[in-house]
Amino acid sequence: MASFHLASNSRLRERAITRSDCNHILTNIGVWSRDGQWIYYDVRSDAAGSLFDGHRIERVHVESGDVEVVYHSNHAACVGVVTASPVDDKIVFIHGPENPSEDWAYAAWHRRGVTVELQHDTVEPKHHVANLDARDVVSPYTSGALRGGTHVHVFSGDGRWVSFTYEDHVLATSTTVGAHQNQRNVGVSVPIAQVHVPTTHPRNHDGAMFSVLVTKTTDAPAPGSDQINRAYSDAWVGENGYLRGDGSRQTRALAFIGDVVSQDGRTVPELFIVDIPDDVTACGDMPLCGTPLTRPAPPRYTAQRRLTETTERKYPGLGSVRHWPRSSPDGSKIAFLMRDDAGRTQLWLASPTEPGFRQLTDNDFPIESAFSFRADGAAIACAAGVCVCEVDITDGTTTPITAESDPASAPRPEAVVYSPDGKHVAFLRPDRSIAGAPNQIFVAETRLG
Repeated sequence: MASFHLASNSRLRERAITRSDCNHILTNIGVWSRDGQWIYYDVRSDAAGSLFDGHRIERVHVESGDVEVVYHSNHAACVGVVTASPVDDKIVFIHGPENPSEDWAYAAWHRRGVTVELQHDTVEPKHHVANLDARDVVSPYTSGALRGGTHVHVFSGDGRWVSFTYEDHVLATSTTVGAHQNQRNVGVSVPIAQVHVPTTHPRNHDGAMFSVLVTKTTDAPAPGSDQINRAYSDAWVGENGYLRGDGSRQTRALAFIGDVVSQDGRTVPELFIVDIPDDVTACGDMPLCGTPLTRPAPPRYTAQRRLTETTERKYPGLGSVRHWPRSSPDGSKIAFLMRDDAGRTQLWLASPTEPGFRQLTDNDFPIESAFSFRADGAAIACAAGVCVCEVDITDGTTTPITAESDPASAPRPEAVVYSPDGKHVAFLRPDRSIAGAPNQIFVAETRLG
């Protein structure tokens, strides 16, 4: 049975690197700059980031505590959920609509990804800003453009592709009988061509990358089948995909959570994987860009598979703690959260190629946060028992790397993210010494540190 080893407090080193009275929100992954010197965040006002009301993307220098405003929105647009490229000085984040109106207010289907390339080789630093995904909401739609809003953008291991979740304006606002439902799906943006769209709608815009959906959902999944009506919480599998059973490599794949319907009619979140072809421009059975009645469709040779079957367990489905499945860097393991038979949320592992899954942690306390893999693949960082912990990937041993804290100041559950070298973990704590108890960014030293 895995255990919880509370180390001597003298060996536990953490420090706050922000101290301002504004709130700080970390994304669940990708918050560190590629060199590990900066941490990116947004300034949404509530502790969980549920209110999309921030107007700045900032970064803080880990050693000095210096803060830089990387992007400030205009025309009443709000921004947030920033992630950084693992190979370039480039970030991507959600951008809400400028000049929001009654018919185009911020919504899941009214947002886009925006990238900023940080350029510091001039006397006056200049940043290159671009829309990631194009939007075209008037039929006939443009291939490579989407018709709605993207969310939680994450760079692939080589920094070239970007994944996201998506919802569709056309279907969300359709009154046509027989139109598909608007459902959350997962997509990718690929740097093969800029996408230009016609100016047939004031909210249409061009995009720097070719964007497609890669998951397939169904309005009414057959009970007991692998059909899903929602795809979300996606994560890249491996820094360079994973090895198939025959030794060949699948270079692009995403793990995600998909909602199935059990035989008795319950909605059950299960772990899925989708293998993505290198060429995402080839159309399958349905148009990539969708029709007025149908969702955008995945490219030809996209393969979606279910990895877990949990409907018959005592506590079916992936755990109630909000999280994103995470892959080991080599792509051989996919970690996720699920309750054990005692009802405690634990870490579990699945393979992208082999059936079944196994329990990693077996603690008498729950895992309480989203989590990330260390760069060497040997540990997972998460919050548990009012501490930030490292979990050994071989035997599930759970070791605190921060001291136990007052529950009122416990680490926030939304993000526990390793630095690129694995020597530090970034997370949030509420600062009770400031009015409103804003989140502050903390950094803890890991066992590699």
